[in-house]
Amino acid sequence: MLMETLNIRNHGLNSSAKRYHRHAKTGKCATLILISIFVMSCKSTLLTNSTTVNVTDPNADESAKHLMLRIREIPKNGYAFGHQDATAYGMGWKNDGTSYRSDVAEVSGDFPAVYGFEIGHIELGHQQNLDSVDFDLMTRLIQKAHKSGGIISISWHPDNPVTNKSAWDPSPAVAEILEGGLMHPKYQAWVAKVADFMHGLKTQTGKPIPIVFRPFHEMNGSWFWWGRKSCTPKEFQLLWRQTYELLTNTYNVHNLLYCYSTDVVKNEKEYLKFYPGDNYVDILGIDLYHKNSTERYIELLKDNLSLLSKIGKFKNKPFAMTEGGLNMVPVEDWWTNVLDKSVANTGIAWALFWRNAWPNHYFGPFKGQKSSADFKKFKGLSHVLFLEDIKKIR
Repeated sequence: MLMETLNIRNHGLNSSAKRYHRHAKTGKCATLILISIFVMSCKSTLLTNSTTVNVTDPNADESAKHLMLRIREIPKNGYAFGHQDATAYGMGWKNDGTSYRSDVAEVSGDFPAVYGFEIGHIELGHQQNLDSVDFDLMTRLIQKAHKSGGIISISWHPDNPVTNKSAWDPSPAVAEILEGGLMHPKYQAWVAKVADFMHGLKTQTGKPIPIVFRPFHEMNGSWFWWGRKSCTPKEFQLLWRQTYELLTNTYNVHNLLYCYSTDVVKNEKEYLKFYPGDNYVDILGIDLYHKNSTERYIELLKDNLSLLSKIGKFKNKPFAMTEGGLNMVPVEDWWTNVLDKSVANTGIAWALFWRNAWPNHYFGPFKGQKSSADFKKFKGLSHVLFLEDIKKIR
């Protein structure tokens, strides 16, 4: 009888325990589901809203629209750090396809948020770009950067189509490649090769990778064949629009955001002198290199970024410092006391620094470089966004 009573009691206790655990488990599952839904909804907010964002290409892929929303979101958190060819090569090394590294990551512990790449010589059908980076490798590096949450910017320095010399040959050429010009068919074929490359930038599941495309930059300078001494503002505007039309309408490239970027300017009139129109530009950029005294560079940054901010807000377009830096970074505290103090709170989406090419031509730190300790402090600033920060803006 005692044993029977104990069994009955144990049965009741076991049943109660089972009911308790079942409800607790259900409650935990429900909580986890709610948390998951909340996290997913937070992560997918920008993606959900991407269907309504306006970009220049009316047939833009959803990925390009999502990228635009991410770029617009960045200034709310600070500004992103970018580096040209960050994972393609660095001081004393070149990527052979078997590793993935970056000079700035080896100094700071994190990769750039924005990755700059260059496709000059794609128009010639070459295997490598003008900086000897293999295009197949570049594609893989872009895929890796995108998968990690990074933003990709691509510049294009095509050879002079008339002289067949480099982009830095300022011999006039623009008029010849415009519609009706003798070399227009040649230029069409060049843009077709650019389109093929852009079409090849896809994720493992076959989705297009969105790109900030920045062709024909620094047009207010005189060192390129598309510069101010080699073509008129009207010719440049026609070149830009023609390139846009060929890519979007003729070759059906819809994963691009178009970035217009000048060299340093004196005023708004100079910045907009070659501007092709709001319907052909998604992002405003400016290239600002430290060439003279530190005091002059600080003044230049503040003046030009203030001007860019004014234009960007008026046109409702995001803006960025699309190139810049100090060659060999000889100023020990340059990152925190020169750069950041001048660009923080300006509203830029990112600041991209040029490549680490040779011992006398580099713009980012590397292990043992004079400014590397200051760069670590720079990376630690809450408003300076590297890859781990930018990947959260989804």
